[in-house]
Amino acid sequence: MKLPPLRYTVEIADAAAHLFRVSLSVPQPDLAGVSLSLPAWLPGSYMIREFAKNIVTLRATQGTRKVVLTKQDKHTWSTGKLTGDAPLEVVAEIYAWDLSVRCAHLDQTHGFFNGTQMFLSVAGREHLPHEVELRRPAGEGFAAWRVATTLTAARGTAKLGGFGVYTAADYDELVDHPVEMGTFKLLKFSAGGVPHQVAVTGRTRFDEKRLCADLKKICEWQIEFFGGKAPFKNYLFLVMAVGDGYGGLEHRSSTALLCSRNDLPVPGTTSIDERYRGFLGLCSHEYFHSWNVKRIKPARFLPYTLSEEGYTSLLWVFEGFTSYYDDIALVRSGLISQADYLGMLAKTIAGVERHSGRHKQSVAESSFDAWIKYYRQDENSPNAIVSYYTKGSLVAAGLDLTIRAATQGKRSLDNVMLHLWTDYALQGRGVGEGEMAAIIKQATGVDVSREIVAWVEGISDVPFEKLLKPYGIALERKRGNLLSGLGIKTRAEGSALKLANVLDGGSAQRAGLSAGDELVALDGLRVTAGNLDNLLLRYDKGQVFELSYFRRDELTTASVRFEPPRMDECALVRSPGATAAVTKLRNDWLGREASA
Repeated sequence: MKLPPLRYTVEIADAAAHLFRVSLSVPQPDLAGVSLSLPAWLPGSYMIREFAKNIVTLRATQGTRKVVLTKQDKHTWSTGKLTGDAPLEVVAEIYAWDLSVRCAHLDQTHGFFNGTQMFLSVAGREHLPHEVELRRPAGEGFAAWRVATTLTAARGTAKLGGFGVYTAADYDELVDHPVEMGTFKLLKFSAGGVPHQVAVTGRTRFDEKRLCADLKKICEWQIEFFGGKAPFKNYLFLVMAVGDGYGGLEHRSSTALLCSRNDLPVPGTTSIDERYRGFLGLCSHEYFHSWNVKRIKPARFLPYTLSEEGYTSLLWVFEGFTSYYDDIALVRSGLISQADYLGMLAKTIAGVERHSGRHKQSVAESSFDAWIKYYRQDENSPNAIVSYYTKGSLVAAGLDLTIRAATQGKRSLDNVMLHLWTDYALQGRGVGEGEMAAIIKQATGVDVSREIVAWVEGISDVPFEKLLKPYGIALERKRGNLLSGLGIKTRAEGSALKLANVLDGGSAQRAGLSAGDELVALDGLRVTAGNLDNLLLRYDKGQVFELSYFRRDELTTASVRFEPPRMDECALVRSPGATAAVTKLRNDWLGREASA
């Protein structure tokens, strides 16, 4: 018997109280009982977030009869036996005050949500069609509101400003299209023959034409990279611009982005400053995920199990490779120069090598333990873990450089990504946990099993000094800031200066200082956020100073040995007078510059 679609209705219960009301109608419910649940996490963010905690009220009826919902665990409810053929009606009020890309946020200015926080799934019917009606909120203050989402709209919905009915083939599709509603700016461009939109929420003024033009270059490069055909019929960038914020989360035909309004392009400027470049890199990263992780997936994500952790040791491929290509897309599409890119790569190398955690955890282990370590970092994380994003991107760069050099530029990591697309994603296959070395050899003919053992399964650094030589690029080491010698990172809290991290091997750790200590005085002189560097300038290597600090409410003084800044910065410099062969290899990697 073919069952009719499940039907959800989303309303604003109280914008000032940040409450959505979500109603679910279950036609022809199983009379033996219905089990309802919310996901515990959402794809792309590998941490148990327990969305059910945001349910304020939950009630159910069948016809005129109240149905008791019995909680089975933290995110599952059951009805018990039902009678008659009336639909089961479930109504939830959901608190939405998380200004991030992962959950939901609602006030009088806008509403945003991911379906994982809003839509209860019905056990046994996840694979069937679902419908959702987005209702326009009542009141003059909401008259100008409209909707932005890539859910499939029913006929006539677009004419209602996006309020109306949307359909999804199954539950996974329903929760993979975030929704923005409000008075956002809506920009449009085409890339690869596919309509793209950018919905920008927040008070901001920026160069709209330039943003569209730059995003168009990135999107067209990526579509061409994967064979020239986009895996979606349309695409949407949902951008929330705030005073200070950063984040992105990929979906199958859209992305949710959080940025500072100062990250957007300033009207009247033509250069790409560091902030705007970072925003373009974020857009590039999430867009690349449309292929790598949304469709090219670990086998352990086929299918997703959103009620519990989905363990994989391959996030270094799906996040790390994406982090490599997000910046590569900027240079190869002509938005930034080779020198700009090499500066970004040098910064990543230095950032990874600055922390001793990379010698204690491999990126394979970091991937597997993302649920308990990477997404739950504390003050000791730099000493204990490595990022599968940043070191994963360095592994990708190292593999790309290795393959290109071994094949005289005839093969590269690009061939690996295309192989994963055509032979895995398009065939419905997932990537197995131990398969990457074999996949790379099949795609390029190059055996990188030794490199994967050392860089991925082991804790060895990627040897960029050696790998970059065939490309006419030298890695130069430089000293960092004064605090690096002490092995500390600080943060200002009002007028107080506190230690954010105390790094392994530094003189501060040897002197007994700890994260959270509030610095007060150095040799009797008051310490502030603005003068610590100047105070340290007065000391030479090996000299000892007295550092007074509060730990909790207890004043303590420690004797700290001054150490000069560590060699923890680096630069990548193109060697002058490179041969034509070297220049060609480098240009094949980074793209030929106009002046080259």
